[in-house]
Amino acid sequence: MKVAEAVGRALVAAGVDRVFGVVGSGNFHLTNGMVAAGSRFVAARHEGGAATMADAYARMSGTVAALTVHQGPGLTNALTGITEAAKSRTPLVVLAAEATEPRSNFYVDQEALAHAVGAVTARVTSAQDAVGQACAAVRRALHERRTVLLQLPLEVQALDVPDGAAALAAAPPVRAAVEPAAADTAALAEVLEQSRRPVFVAGRGARTPGGRDALAELAERYGALLATSAVARGLFHGNPWSLDVSGGFSSPLAAELIQEADLIVGWGCALNMWTMRHGRLIGPDTTVVQVDDDTSALGAHREVRLGVTGDVELTARRVLLDAGGGQRQGYRSADVAAAVAARVRWRDVPYEDTSTRERIDPRTLSIALDDLLPAERVIGVDSGNFMGYPSMYLSVPDHNGLCFTQAFQSIGLGLATAIGAALAHPDRLPVAALGDGGALMSAVELDTVRRLGLPMVVVVYNDDAYGAEVHHFGPDGHPLDTVQFPPTDIAAVGRGYGFETVTVRTSADLKAVEDWVVGPRSAPLLIDAKVVSDRGAWWLEEAFRGH
Repeated sequence: MKVAEAVGRALVAAGVDRVFGVVGSGNFHLTNGMVAAGSRFVAARHEGGAATMADAYARMSGTVAALTVHQGPGLTNALTGITEAAKSRTPLVVLAAEATEPRSNFYVDQEALAHAVGAVTARVTSAQDAVGQACAAVRRALHERRTVLLQLPLEVQALDVPDGAAALAAAPPVRAAVEPAAADTAALAEVLEQSRRPVFVAGRGARTPGGRDALAELAERYGALLATSAVARGLFHGNPWSLDVSGGFSSPLAAELIQEADLIVGWGCALNMWTMRHGRLIGPDTTVVQVDDDTSALGAHREVRLGVTGDVELTARRVLLDAGGGQRQGYRSADVAAAVAARVRWRDVPYEDTSTRERIDPRTLSIALDDLLPAERVIGVDSGNFMGYPSMYLSVPDHNGLCFTQAFQSIGLGLATAIGAALAHPDRLPVAALGDGGALMSAVELDTVRRLGLPMVVVVYNDDAYGAEVHHFGPDGHPLDTVQFPPTDIAAVGRGYGFETVTVRTSADLKAVEDWVVGPRSAPLLIDAKVVSDRGAWWLEEAFRGH
């Protein structure tokens, strides 16, 4: 057996059941080895799309995924998606063939590329050690929550594996939950006892049913309001004390209640500039506490009074055990309950509908789609001026309802994000929310949607521009020719890939969406929504402050 096949078999035995990529000569035998061993291969049309599909699949399935690419340009094509995964600490193994001869056209310092974008690296160095090195890469991705580039030199792939060296190892155990120190949980319980207006903000580290339930119980005990980062949106869906997202996407009421908190506890949440609006959501006398199973994350973005190293669920359960006395009202007054019920959702905030006969207000569009599309959905959102509308106006059923690949703030990732998320949750309606810029950057993956038979809704918020730049620079009188474009019939592009399509200019045009929803959904649907471009989104200036 050749090293390429042995490594492929070993990766599948180690738990990699899904591999995404574009196959060339350098990764042909490796990828076929994985398929033969039982892994499902998802062919993308571009390595960049494949990388983000793998990232989204890993996030939404809770497993390690793999990306397979050709040496040299296959890897460089994938770098933006790999960067997003690395910044998000997604457990992902990037399988890259490697040309080691500097005179080769395919040669590039792949290790330096990986380190530059925040990934870690490993290499298969010999036939004797190939299986063990492949399994070690999976184990590191899983246990350290890292994106790992595993390089496979072409000459090593072609070697014969010695007898006995191809024995398969068992899949690595799941990452052990970090136990909090008793002194830390007691200190947190004391801080909660002293609070009168506590707010819990849950992030990526709380995105489990166990974490959700433990935080809900602890919040009920101390009368805390509940919020999430954008990445964890939906975690407290249906809870009457949920404020939805904390940060730039917060509704006016949510921002007001968070600002008036006397205690903010971040649970598996970085409390970074996005989640705390550059600190403006933290009152001058507010106590800040952070709980994270990675000690280096504590206080990384802002000063905290108490940092607790521990798993979110375990820490919340330990604090409940330390809690004394009875249930507290805390922030949960009748007035707050009434306000949250009436005004915490963006769709309940009054607005002036600026729709015309030619273009629809993105808020009106998003509210209508929220009502039309099935509630059991999984949404992938691209980046751009439009992104707040689908992110906040489209409801999600739980923490697996929104896949938010925005750590690198690249446009063009939304469609691939929705594909990966759809494969992780095939029981839900997949929705890709894109701007026209990101849609045209990634249009090649419309073929992947159709080929996989995904019943996806692709919504393009089409303002014929890079809207963020238009609304950021336009008010100062700068010329905008470089960021505005002639109208594009994106519906025609969708039809070319086999989609059913509809062009939406007014609410009446959405009847075609309703018909598709109740119909057989035999082909995916693309909505080319011509949206008004009269103003920047409410969160836009917040984004530019973070550049």
